Amino acid sequence: MKFKKAALYLLFFALIVSGVALWNVISKQRNLLGGWLAGPFRQVFDRPFFHLGSLPVTLYLLIEVVLYILVLGFISHLIRSVLQSRVLTRTSLSPGQRYAFARITSYIIFVLGLTIGLQSSGLNLNSLLVVGGALGIGIGLGVQNLANNFVSGLVLLFEQPIRLGDRVEVGGVVGDVVRMASRSIWVRTNDNVVIIVPNSEFTANRVTNWTANDRRVRFSIPLGVSYDSNPAKVRDVVLAAARSHPDVLADPAPEFLFESFGDSALNFELRYWTINQVETPKVLSSDLYFAIFKIFQENGIEIPFPQRDLHLKSISGPIAITSA
Repeated sequence: MKFKKAALYLLFFALIVSGVALWNVISKQRNLLGGWLAGPFRQVFDRPFFHLGSLPVTLYLLIEVVLYILVLGFISHLIRSVLQSRVLTRTSLSPGQRYAFARITSYIIFVLGLTIGLQSSGLNLNSLLVVGGALGIGIGLGVQNLANNFVSGLVLLFEQPIRLGDRVEVGGVVGDVVRMASRSIWVRTNDNVVIIVPNSEFTANRVTNWTANDRRVRFSIPLGVSYDSNPAKVRDVVLAAARSHPDVLADPAPEFLFESFGDSALNFELRYWTINQVETPKVLSSDLYFAIFKIFQENGIEIPFPQRDLHLKSISGPIAITSA
């Protein structure tokens, strides 16, 4: 997979280099060609569509800008990949911090390169104020959601409330963050389904990050036993079953709480910590229920079912009693 991806990068870069080389040949030939061909070349490539300040915007300039942006985008993407996969892996930064640092660096390189390229082409950036005002109107009318998501993505990269690999819950979606893009965040659920969530939902709504501090997460399961059971014995056997599970952490240790006296049962709650089954809490709770049920049977601890007493205050006529 990595070899195919590298081959695609090399092919894309070769196409860009070939395009730049071909365009350099064409740009030179347009001044060297004579006769009947020089005129059409100059008319097509040098005819201005409009002016930005004193700079005429021609087809030749537009092609140069497109090629320059393609090369600049490839370079910034390559630098981001090298930083994230090779350079920053040798530091003490977390994966989320490495991802944020590499992406912000690529943004800075792209913006600086674009600014330098525009200035070197003879464009006065002050003349872009009018275009910027028109672009602002366009954003306000049609693409405000894209701008909102992009700005939200920058906020998430700087503040880092969400990082790669975090277990999050947003808008009813629970899963692991597998990708953070400029417009959206990819969340992979336990069903191996990727949900693409806009960045603005992470900045405007309430988000639960299960692993913001570390990968340790506490879960709890309710339990009920009959009134004939000894609560101290129930506590000992349940804690023994929890400690015997390999995915239940010994530190912090599991806890067993006496919750209440129910209608037909003594109600308890088992609290336990895990680091290996954060993504599959129901699987872990199922394993514990199996182990607890087995140890209850071995120790004669009864799991009650609801019982009701029926009191008849008055009744008219005899009651017929029949045997089954």
